[in-house]
Amino acid sequence: MSKLPAAVLAELLNIRFADASLEQLLAQYVRIAQSGVDGADEVSITLIRNNRPFTAGHSGDLALAADELQYERGYGPCVDAGVSGVELAIPDMRDEARWPDYAAAVAQEGVLSAVSLPLPVQTELLGALNLYSRKPEALGEETLAVAREVASHIAVAIGNAVSYQDSARLAEDMQAAMRSRAVIEQAKGAIMAQNRCSAEQAFEILRVASMGRNVKLRDLAKDIVERLPDTP
Repeated sequence: MSKLPAAVLAELLNIRFADASLEQLLAQYVRIAQSGVDGADEVSITLIRNNRPFTAGHSGDLALAADELQYERGYGPCVDAGVSGVELAIPDMRDEARWPDYAAAVAQEGVLSAVSLPLPVQTELLGALNLYSRKPEALGEETLAVAREVASHIAVAIGNAVSYQDSARLAEDMQAAMRSRAVIEQAKGAIMAQNRCSAEQAFEILRVASMGRNVKLRDLAKDIVERLPDTP
């Protein structure tokens, strides 16, 4: 029997796939997951293609920051859940021993508990639905039962997109998402060079600046990169 509240199920079933890009579809699922899963302050979807993880959808910059801190290290719950197919939960970041440096870093960002649920996508893509909370022990079993069903809907949507979208359009969608991350990496590199700081410190500078200016982190990163002098 479904654990989904009727309103959440109705929203999931009302998603229209026609003429929507994968990015647009995943943005709808992220919104539904954030509003429908109790305790999830922010939500993201990690996809992994050719061993390269990237965030294909996110509810806000906190979720993006939590993802990026893992990508920098090459490990963490969202990456490991996607690769292993195993659900990974962190009830309290302050007590986490499996990924201690990541947990300490993301706790400073304000994330105190998290769960990553693998997406059973039957394609070359791997992925995970990531739930982040600003409170410890915020994502209990009833919450996770709902999240698992949402994850299954997301997996079906991705599988359908891979199966039915023409290959050129799908490749364009994937490249767009990966380019967004590449722009963030370029912006971080510029900040590291200017401030002589680490990648993690550069990302924090970027995140704080995006909040202070009330612009999306990726938009700020793009602006920084566009202002860089051309290399001779």
